[in-house]
Amino acid sequence: MSTTDIDVAELGYEAARDELVGVVKILEQGGLDLDASLSLWERGEALAKRCEEHLAGARARVEKALAEAED
Repeated sequence: MSTTDIDVAELGYEAARDELVGVVKILEQGGLDLDASLSLWERGEALAKRCEEHLAGARARVEKALAEAED
């Protein structure tokens, strides 16, 4: 099973980031038909959102740890 077969919500940060890099490379190369390009673009948008969710969660954990260390 390739990562493109996995639901984006199940991907960890590194897997989502790596797949997003691959999506960008493919889109930059061009040569895809419109439907394939749109599908890949939508997958890339979902991957970017998933990465942002992971980063927001990590940021919250760091802020909580810093706040606890100050107490």
